[in-house]
Formats: sequence, C-alpha cells, structure tokens
Amino acid sequence: MKFDDVKKLHQKKYRTQSGYYLVEGEHLVLELCKVIDEQSARGISLFITDEHTQWVASLPFSFAVKQINTRQMSQLSDTTSPQGIVACVPINFPISQASAQTTNYIYLHEVQDPGNLGTILRSLAWFGAFKLLLSPNSVDPYNSKVVRASMGAIFHVDVETDVPLDTLAQRFSRFAYLDMNGTSISQPAFSDYDCYLFGNEARGVPSKALETMQADPFTIKGSGKIDSLNLASAVNICVYQLSVS
Repeated sequence: MKFDDVKKLHQKKYRTQSGYYLVEGEHLVLELCKVIDEQSARGISLFITDEHTQWVASLPFSFAVKQINTRQMSQLSDTTSPQGIVACVPINFPISQASAQTTNYIYLHEVQDPGNLGTILRSLAWFGAFKLLLSPNSVDPYNSKVVRASMGAIFHVDVETDVPLDTLAQRFSRFAYLDMNGTSISQPAFSDYDCYLFGNEARGVPSKALETMQADPFTIKGSGKIDSLNLASAVNICVYQLSVS
C-alpha cells in the first residue's frame, strides 16, 4: 500500500474501502505478535523511523518494513508524540483461537465514546469467550483511539460490526438488559441469556425494541447515591458476573 493511501486510514471510509487499519506503538505491535503466525505477518506492513530498525529486527516475524522520516511518521501518528512505529493491519484479522470459543454475546447499541469501547474490549479479552456485536452508528472499533484504548485487546476479541438491533431476534431467543428496577445480576438467572444488550451512553437501548424482543431487565445493585454507571463500567461488571457464574 502506498504511503499516501496509508495516511488516509485515519478516516473510516478509507479503512472500510481498503480493509486495513493502523496500529501505533511498540506495545501494540508486541500484542499483535502474540496472535499471528508467519503467514499472516506477511500481510502486515510496519512503518518505522530509523531508531526502530534494530527493535523491529528482534521481532519473531518478518514483516514488510518501510522506513520513513519523522515528518512522515507524524502524518501516520494519531498522537501528539509519535512513537516511531505504525503497523498497517488487515481488518479481517483472525483472532486468537482461545477467544474464538464464544459463550456469550455482548451487543452495544450506538456506543459513541472510543474510550468506553476500548475499555470494554479490554474486559472482554481479559475474561475471554465473549463476542462483541456493534450496531450501525457505533464508533468504529478500528478507530485509532479505540485501538489505543483497547491496549491490544482488539486483537483478541471477535467483533462483528453493523449489526442492526432489529435483526437480533433472528439469531437469539432470550435477551437481557440493564434497568434500575430489574432483577439483580447476582441472581443465577442472569447467566441464562443468549445476548446481553447495552445502549448508547445517553439514550440506552430503545424501549420499543426491548418490548418487541421481550428482553428481561436486570440491575447492578449499588448504594443508590447516584442514578447511573458509566457504560464501560456497567458492561465490565456484567462481564465479570457472567464469567464467575
């Protein structure tokens, strides 16, 4: 891929068209190395500045390496202090086998905050056996801010994008969602559902859809001093509960 085309990958439409996204920094490249083999490494390009020449040579795979200057690196980087290494990675990347054994589906409806999505990905990767479904109009999981916030978890979680809410009933029969007046997630029944629905940070899941799907309400018991949890915090607590139940 030409350098001018790689620069465009900061925009979602070009990521979609090309099938590639950008991964920046040593830590994320090392995480990437945990889930690939020599064959898949051939489809990944590394763009580096000269100080990373020896570091890249120490990696366990032979990537296509292109050395660029600091000005060019600043055009690829999405941070104020470029880290000197950016990988161009296929979106349809095979996730690690350990994460491919899905037991629970988490559905996010129109989540908007990259930090929230990145944090959720980290929790799903930590506990494993979760597949993430994202509705249309959600933040792109291959957005550089999401990838960075995920700390490499994006490589370990099976993610399906552009899944309309009204198609879920064709795939699943039982749904659970969070509501202040629901049953406690500590109850054994919480683990008996096919798909767990979480809504937009401000609006939640549309109530009409919940009625149509006959979704059951659950709640995270708290002190009652505040009336809501951050979306990522709520998902993370539920994922933990599902993992230990």
